[in-house]
Amino acid sequence: MRLGFGNRVMHIGHQTTTAALAVLALTCVSMPAPAPAQERSVINACWAPAALTAAPGESLVKKGDHHFDAPPPEVQLAPFAPIVPENGVVRRVKLSGGRKLIALTFDLCEQPGEVAGYDGAIVDYLRKENIKATFFAGGKWLRSHEERARQLMADPLFEIGSHSEAHRNLRGLESARLANEILGPQRAYETIRARLTETQCVRDVPGAESGIAPRITLFRFPYGACNPLSLQAVHEQGLRAIQWDVATGDPSPTASAEAIASAMVVRTRPGSIIVNHANGRGWHTAAALPLAIPKLRKMGFEFATVSELLEAGEPVVAATCYDTKPGDTDRYDVFAARKRIPDFKTTVHQ
Repeated sequence: MRLGFGNRVMHIGHQTTTAALAVLALTCVSMPAPAPAQERSVINACWAPAALTAAPGESLVKKGDHHFDAPPPEVQLAPFAPIVPENGVVRRVKLSGGRKLIALTFDLCEQPGEVAGYDGAIVDYLRKENIKATFFAGGKWLRSHEERARQLMADPLFEIGSHSEAHRNLRGLESARLANEILGPQRAYETIRARLTETQCVRDVPGAESGIAPRITLFRFPYGACNPLSLQAVHEQGLRAIQWDVATGDPSPTASAEAIASAMVVRTRPGSIIVNHANGRGWHTAAALPLAIPKLRKMGFEFATVSELLEAGEPVVAATCYDTKPGDTDRYDVFAARKRIPDFKTTVHQ
């Protein structure tokens, strides 16, 4: 099969994804301690404390808002070195030496016809407790929440990964539509980063620009669903596919703060990647964190970004995407069959 990305063509076989490639164990590396709040100079230079904290009503999802539905304009993307990706998706990391690193992740997804929320109470707590985390943001979410996106980019506690352009099921997409979902967040991120690094407050901090990642390197599939075509397309863009081994169930309105916290405490093990939501669809997640974090710390766990966790051990890779067991995300294919998605023209610039 030939998958066109503008001026590039990918050749993808019809065979199913093979078993995960063997990965050499990496020597454990010492993780730097998170920067104390007072040392996060870019944050302090560019925003007053009140501008960083949660705002009333900000976590609410606004339905019927189509202002950000159009795809982002094409931009010259930052070059990237080819990677030798895992032949599948990373679910967790195997650690050695008794280390107990874990990665908290929060999805910031936004679908067409809405503007999702920003659960600032979650971010406030992470900053207060000096906890590292990774946010998987949709391109549409980044564009509709540019100021919050800038704050997350500028904070050394956090990293941003991609969660597709508009949270469509990539298993049902090909060609330009698939390319748009993968490239959209990269375009949004790099455009917003360029505007951020041009501000005087960033220029006034020595070395600040180099501390803000030039591009996204991690990708999380919407609905936790992928196929060989979409997985290969993600890898072609220099992105590592990241899933999870601990799902707290926070998108369910029936999930209480106690139940979410219990899921984190009971299911987490060294090297775990935990998925939550911070887009207004993580029910009671902000209330669950103060219940779970002290217990996890008492159990000896340390928090790292996903990239740091990957550097500290050997990725545990699954050949395909799923939530808790293979095949459990196949049900989302019905959404792709029911929805007509515009065939946006997409070109890759490198």
